[in-house]
Amino acid sequence: MFSLGHAGFMALGAYMSALCVLPPEQKEMMWILEPVMWPFSELFTPFWVSVLMGGVVALIFAFIIAVPVLRLGDDYLGIATLGFAEIIRVLLTNATPITNGSLGIKGIPEHATLVTCYIWMLITLVVIARLVYGNFGNVLRCIRDNEIAASVMGINVFGYKVMSFCVGAFFAGVGGALLGSHLSTIDPKMFNFLLTFNVLMFVVAGGLGSLSGSIVGAGIITVLLEWLRAIEEPMEFFSFEIPGIPGMRMVVFSVVLLAIILYRREGIMGSREITFKGIAGFFNRKSATGRAGQ
Repeated sequence: MFSLGHAGFMALGAYMSALCVLPPEQKEMMWILEPVMWPFSELFTPFWVSVLMGGVVALIFAFIIAVPVLRLGDDYLGIATLGFAEIIRVLLTNATPITNGSLGIKGIPEHATLVTCYIWMLITLVVIARLVYGNFGNVLRCIRDNEIAASVMGINVFGYKVMSFCVGAFFAGVGGALLGSHLSTIDPKMFNFLLTFNVLMFVVAGGLGSLSGSIVGAGIITVLLEWLRAIEEPMEFFSFEIPGIPGMRMVVFSVVLLAIILYRREGIMGSREITFKGIAGFFNRKSATGRAGQ
């Protein structure tokens, strides 16, 4: 399923987590345009609970969206989910008593360190791997290969589509909650289509059939985007100053992605996975080669 709604689910998770983790006194001072609505004015939970609440709220909205949208297919599904993500962003901008409107939420406690984010990443990988390589994953692969054959075999195709969509939304909500806590500030402009595009490129560049490929793609693209910032800033070359080119970073990034799509459509990893067994085998081969050379 080609979904373009992850930015909206991340926004829901980020705002719900912020509302849960902010003390009531801080909310009262921060909501300037309109007073914060009850029960959000009194809501206060530990950080881990707020992260899970962010995922649950994203899951609930995903279920509401999935029932009408997942009856579509192919490009229509992507367009519909993109529309719902924009609707969520507009609602967050205008729901001032809950979200503080376009001012956003500042001063979120920075509970999500990089270590915390990596721990959640490992938890996510374990859960998704258990799903993908279990009976649930076998059913999803059957639906992917041939929906009609899966339906004839008695599989509830629509039900499994809804479940997979909701699982993705839950972890997107968790990611949004961690993002908000790590940055300590959120506003609706953060969760536009560009964020969905970046998440999509992580998967496409890494490999659509590989969990470890998504991690590799995310690492490479993130480093590449930060490295290309130098193009947009003035640089000194000997005694000359070369002016920066605003927007050139995304141009070069787009060219790199086009090259991946044209010459490596399956992505960096394709459908292969990096496993502990494979890593051990790689080092064993290296050591065996070294001994043979000696």
